[in-house]
Amino acid sequence: MRKRLLGVGNVVAVAQQDDSTPRNHRTTTIEQGRFCLARCTCGWKGPARRARSLARADAEGHLSAAA
Repeated sequence: MRKRLLGVGNVVAVAQQDDSTPRNHRTTTIEQGRFCLARCTCGWKGPARRARSLARADAEGHLSAAA
């Protein structure tokens, strides 16, 4: 039986960011089981979502709030 590591996910996609985005805010989406969530290099973490599009929207909202 395989051990399952909790809190470890797969990086699904990293959005390309332009130079206007502050360097300390880079977001990505992470899949954890059936859920997807957005994370940022500043330490912010969005809520777990079943829809990837909502996780991406959370990341975009974080970037716009940080700007």
